[in-house]
Amino acid sequence: MARAHIDLDMHIDPVMPKRKDFGIGCIGAGFIMRDVQLVAYNDAGFTPVAIASRTFAHARQAAEARAVPRVYETWQELLDDDSVEILDIAFPPDQQLGIIREAVKRTHIKGILAQKPLAMNLQEGRKTVDVCRNAGVKLAVNSNMRYDQSIRALKTVLDAGYLGEPVLATIDMRAIPHWQPFLKEYDRLTILNMSIHHIDTFRYLFGEPEKVMASVRKDPRTQFDHLDGIALYVLEYARGLRAASWDDVWAWPGEGTVRDIHIKWRVEGTDGMARGSIGWPFYPVHTPSTMDFTTRSEPGYWFQPRWDRVWFPDAFAGTMAQLMRAVEDDTEPEISGADNLHTLAIVDACYRSIYEERKVTLTEII
Repeated sequence: MARAHIDLDMHIDPVMPKRKDFGIGCIGAGFIMRDVQLVAYNDAGFTPVAIASRTFAHARQAAEARAVPRVYETWQELLDDDSVEILDIAFPPDQQLGIIREAVKRTHIKGILAQKPLAMNLQEGRKTVDVCRNAGVKLAVNSNMRYDQSIRALKTVLDAGYLGEPVLATIDMRAIPHWQPFLKEYDRLTILNMSIHHIDTFRYLFGEPEKVMASVRKDPRTQFDHLDGIALYVLEYARGLRAASWDDVWAWPGEGTVRDIHIKWRVEGTDGMARGSIGWPFYPVHTPSTMDFTTRSEPGYWFQPRWDRVWFPDAFAGTMAQLMRAVEDDTEPEISGADNLHTLAIVDACYRSIYEERKVTLTEII
């Protein structure tokens, strides 16, 4: 049956810069840089020119695996390489501000892509944004879930009005993340380092909430001390929308039983509903995310657009591309540091809600 008035171009691909040969200098050589970001950059035709890490051997291994021509002993030496126009930082959040303060002193560096979380809290995030703004350097944040293909498709469906006014949005995560060793030093765990993806995605889809409620408990598997293992939170919007996520990092590991690992999302509106799954928990198995939607104008029918690209690594070309275009056009990045402060504000509001056992209004934080 013809359904010509429903456009199934989901606009999942990022807009690429006119120039793909910006020299990218990479600080960090762990999994996310070596096996995800550099793979995505090479696939997209971008130009990593140098890499450095805390451990020279790790940097050299990443360079050899991903054809990066120069390896430096320290990130300070990398900053002095005048072929580096875009700096890509994949270091712990408590160390990013120090690197960025040094980076903006180099006039050849025009843009910085900082790993998420941008900082440990909103106050530190503001300092980072101010440093870059004062130096005239474009700052973007690697909030890469915005470029997951199902999330891009959902944004397209929402903007087209197929769902009407959003009423309820949920994310149900039952997945076991790999906690990096440096997280043992922090008192913030799941909300700052995992839930921040979902919080930023809700902002991307629906804008700014008014209030936040959060509840957490410790994860039985995670042996180092932490406040927030399993995290449940609700974002309340002025127009009535409620966006909630159950971020279950325990996920019952299947010890002697069957595992049930997934990330699913669902958005219900006044005129339709969309549902989807995120392929990330099955990495490195190539598992594209999915989206189905139904709309009042086509009762009884589920639209099921599909694609072959995946969040890890393909989506990471988008976070770099939007920064390159900002440098190219002298505009703000789509995921700018200034925009990301609103995501950090919701993170801080969640923690205040936990500590004070109450609903927190965002105006208390910002």
